[in-house]
Amino acid sequence: MPVNTSTPPFDEVWDVLVVGFGFAGGASAIAAHDAGARVLLIEKMPDPGGISICAGGGIRTIVERDGARAYLRETVGPDVPDDVLDVVAAGMAELEPYFRDLATVNGAEIAVHRRIANYPFAGNDAFGTVEVLSIPGFDARTEYPQVRGRLRGPNVFKLVHDNVRARGIETRLNTAAERLILGANGEVLGAIIRTNGEVKRIGTRRGVILASGGFEAAPDLQRKYWQIRPVLPVATRGNTGDGIRMAQAAGADLWHMWHFHGSYGFRHTDPAYPYGLRVKKLPDWTPQLQEPDVRMSWIVLDRQGRRFMNEYQPYIQDTGHRPLDQYDAQSQRFPRIPAFLVVDEDGRKLYPLGQTVINDRSVEPYEWSDDNLKEVGNGILKRADSVEELAALIDADPATVAASLARWNAAVAAGTDGDHNRPAGSLFPVKNPPFYVGELWPVVSNTQGGPAHDARQRVLNAHGEPIPGLYEAGELGSIWGFLYLGAGNLAECFVTGQIAGKDAAAQQPAALPSELTAA
Repeated sequence: MPVNTSTPPFDEVWDVLVVGFGFAGGASAIAAHDAGARVLLIEKMPDPGGISICAGGGIRTIVERDGARAYLRETVGPDVPDDVLDVVAAGMAELEPYFRDLATVNGAEIAVHRRIANYPFAGNDAFGTVEVLSIPGFDARTEYPQVRGRLRGPNVFKLVHDNVRARGIETRLNTAAERLILGANGEVLGAIIRTNGEVKRIGTRRGVILASGGFEAAPDLQRKYWQIRPVLPVATRGNTGDGIRMAQAAGADLWHMWHFHGSYGFRHTDPAYPYGLRVKKLPDWTPQLQEPDVRMSWIVLDRQGRRFMNEYQPYIQDTGHRPLDQYDAQSQRFPRIPAFLVVDEDGRKLYPLGQTVINDRSVEPYEWSDDNLKEVGNGILKRADSVEELAALIDADPATVAASLARWNAAVAAGTDGDHNRPAGSLFPVKNPPFYVGELWPVVSNTQGGPAHDARQRVLNAHGEPIPGLYEAGELGSIWGFLYLGAGNLAECFVTGQIAGKDAAAQQPAALPSELTAA
């Protein structure tokens, strides 16, 4: 329930409260501060960065606005208004100078590259990426030891972090926002926060910006909005839908809650390990324009031993989970959860089949072995010396499994996958025992749904009206409602963070009830 503001008084009063310190929260805080606001930036985890710091580090930018706008309209889906799309596209076109300005704080080396988009819609060649190549004196493992798996995501976060620190923005870790404080007319006047058990009522004269991410680590919300289950988080346990819950309590509408950025991956055999392990990331490709010429060592079988999908989709880390989302009403089960990754001895030697990308100091990150033999030893992968043993491991009919392998190997020999149209350059046989099989589960990198917002990043209620004093930025209520644009969430964090921060700072200061002097 919303919290009544009559008693007790506020413990602290700030102009703007930013909830969540990833890319979007950092960008929001910087923008609000530079527009003249006194800003409090909070993060509920013991370390900043959220899921942002786990990113690959390329921030999607636009080099040709008209073409890019047409492409974006195809991918974001029908529920994103034109004016919202327009301001995001405009902001993406200005990311290079934005990052070069941020880089003046610490001398970061910035580069811009042309990069084709993921699908063959008009305008797919109108994009690029901004990258933070290096920062003098910065060692990611030393400054952010809790992060594993990526090189340039920490570079980007270091740039944001240094800009926050250079401005003297008040930042508090281990500090969670629990509920919004609403006025008599439903306006947001602040939030209740908790730091190491201590509860405070924070008043905000100009606004609250929710930049707290999605619900990757909230199974209860996943059950409400997704058929597919279970879905394992791969990067952080911090994104539990806090911003969604708080916005809903204030009357927010929601959009495209079904859409998440995810793939398929392994489950650790230790039930206490809280993360899924994504399959190896192979290069993305664009249908009809460029196809990969890289061997994918595996195929995927369902619980009946049949191959059912193109294992190498154009952006496997975004849509790889979707073929697993089928419920069979006749058998009353999900016949593809778990599914099974199968390689032969040659495929086992080719490269590591899994990878770890996390931001979590409380967990010893799992390091996948180069030859996959550690995984055979600990049971993530299981060995079969024959097709019959392979079938027994997945509890399938041996004849069905044998037929699936034979059909696949014939397709490899012919150079074309007539069943599921996997790219020819990726075909690789599975025929030389021993075979290795691992259970595959849906995994989520980040969600895209959340509170609907307008072009000023103001959260909207179910009637399409802005909730006074409430903003959002980044992954929370993202625009990506149908197909994701690689590196698009990162761009959105910085674009929407700037919009939310500037707009909140520009508001006429509210007269708060029982106001106290800020600490």
